[in-house]
Amino acid sequence: MRTSRLRADDPVVGWVSAAGVALFALVLRLWHLGTPHQFEFDETYYAKDAWSLLHHGYVREYAEGADEAILDGTTSGLWEGDPSMIVHPDVGKWLIALGEWAFGMDPFGWRVSAAVVGSLMVLVMCRLVRRMTGSTLLGCTAGLLLSLDGLQLVLSRLALLDIFLAFFTLCAIACLVNDRFWYRDRLARLAPEPVRSGWGPVRGLLWRPWLLVGGVCFGLAVGTKWTALYPLAAFGILVWLWSASARRAAGVRRPVLRSAVVDGIPAFVHLVVVGLVVYLLTWTGWLVHADEYEEHLSATQYTRYDHMEGDTAVSEGDDQWPTATEPDASGPAEVVQSLRSLWHYHRDVYAFHTHFLNDSDHTYASKPSGWLLLNRPVGVAADTGIQPGTRGCDAPAGSDCLRQVLLLGTPTIWWGGALALLYAVAIWLGARDWRFGVAVIGTASTWLPWLLYDDRPIFSFYAVVTLPFVVLGIVLAMGRAIGPSRTPTPRRTAGVVAAGSFVVLTIINFAWFWPIWTYGLLTHAEWLDRIWLERWI
Repeated sequence: MRTSRLRADDPVVGWVSAAGVALFALVLRLWHLGTPHQFEFDETYYAKDAWSLLHHGYVREYAEGADEAILDGTTSGLWEGDPSMIVHPDVGKWLIALGEWAFGMDPFGWRVSAAVVGSLMVLVMCRLVRRMTGSTLLGCTAGLLLSLDGLQLVLSRLALLDIFLAFFTLCAIACLVNDRFWYRDRLARLAPEPVRSGWGPVRGLLWRPWLLVGGVCFGLAVGTKWTALYPLAAFGILVWLWSASARRAAGVRRPVLRSAVVDGIPAFVHLVVVGLVVYLLTWTGWLVHADEYEEHLSATQYTRYDHMEGDTAVSEGDDQWPTATEPDASGPAEVVQSLRSLWHYHRDVYAFHTHFLNDSDHTYASKPSGWLLLNRPVGVAADTGIQPGTRGCDAPAGSDCLRQVLLLGTPTIWWGGALALLYAVAIWLGARDWRFGVAVIGTASTWLPWLLYDDRPIFSFYAVVTLPFVVLGIVLAMGRAIGPSRTPTPRRTAGVVAAGSFVVLTIINFAWFWPIWTYGLLTHAEWLDRIWLERWI
C-alpha cells in the first residue's frame, strides 16, 4: 500500500506554514494592545483624524483638550466645523478608522488595524520569499524574522501611518515579482521556438494581471505617504529590464529598446496610470468637501513661503488658490474644479514638507545615513520614576522603575542585515542573481531618498519600509550558504548551523528587548542593560 506524506514544497504546506507564522505575529501584536492607555507619539493626530473621517467624511479641526476627553470616554462635541490642514493622504487613516468603527475610540480601537496589517505583512513576506526561492522553510524564516523585529512590532501596535505604507509597498513588490514569473511563463508559451527576427510576442503580453494589482497596491501606498513614489519609479524601471531580459532569452535582438516600447508602455499604464486613478479615488472625501477647503484653507501659511537669497526675502507661490474665487461649477466641470483645488492643496502640502520644516528640530530626529545601524530610536511613551513598593516596582532602595515604548529595531536583524546587503550587491552584480537585486533596489529606493531631506526632522522608524528588503537580503544569503542540494555535505551543514544560529540569536535578542517595546516594567538597572548605546537614550 502506498502512503502519501506532506512535502515541504506542497502548496498546502506552504500556505499553512505562512499562515501559522502570521498568526504568531498577530498574537504578539495584540498582546496588551490597549496599553498604555494614552496617545503615543503622533497617534494624537492620526487617531483623531481617522475618527473625523469616519464620522464626517473629511478631517476636521478638533477642540483643545480633545485628548483628555477621548481618553475619559467622550467623543461628542470635540470636532469643529473647519477642515484640518492634513499633510499626508488618507488611506492609512481610513484603515485606522476601521478599527475605531469596530472597537470604539480608545487605544485598542485605534491600534488594532495596525496590528492586523502588520501581521498580514508577515504573511506576504513569507509568500514572497517562498516564491523567489522555492523554499517554504526560507519563506517562513523570512516571515519569522520580520515578525521578530522591534521596529515592525512597535509600529504594528501604534496608530501611525508607516506600517500601512510598508504593507502596501511590500504587496506591490510581491505583485511585480509574481509578474516576472508570469511574464516568462507566458512568453515561453507564446514563443516556444527562438525568435529569429522582429519584436517577439506582443499582443498576448499587453494584459499583465499581476502588474495591474501591483498598480493598485502602489496607488494605496502613495495614498498613505508620498514616499512610495520612489520604489514605484525604481521597480517600474526594473520591470522593464526584467521584460527585456526575458525577450533576450527568447532570442529577440536589441531587447532593451524593443521592450521599452512593447513592455514599457503597457507596464506604465498598469502601474502608473492605474496607481494614479487609485490614488485620486483615495481623496474622494476631500473632493466631495472641496468647497470647505477652498473656503478655509486656500490661503494657508504654506501657500506662500519665504526663503532668503542673500539678504533678500523671496516669496513663492500664490496668495490664494484660483478656484477659491471662481463661481461654483456643476456637473463634470465641478469635478474638474475640485481636482484643480486638490492640485493646489498638494502644492501647499509639498511646501510644508520641503520648506516649512527646514528650520525645525526634534529630540528624536536622526540622520538617515545611520538608520540601518540603529543610530537614534524614537521614544513614543514612558512612565518613569516609579518608586520601590509602588505599582509593582521591586527596585532596591535608592533606585526606581520605569516603563517605556521605544521604536528600535532588533539589533541582530539590522546589523546582520547591513552585512547581508553588502553581500547582496556583490552577488547581484557578480553572479547576476536577480533576487538579490530586489533586496538591493528595494533598500536603495526606500532609504537613500531620505538623504535628500536630512536637513529637516525625520525619524528612524521611517525605515520600516526598508525592513522587508533587509530581511530578504539576510534570507537569500542564508539560502546561498545552505545551497540548493539536499544531500548532506560539510558546506550544507555549516550553512544550516550558521543560519540556525542567527535565527536563535534573533529570538533571544527579541526576548531581551521585549519589555522596552511593550511598556514592560523594568528596574532602572534592567533598563540600562537594554540601552546598549548612548545614542539610544
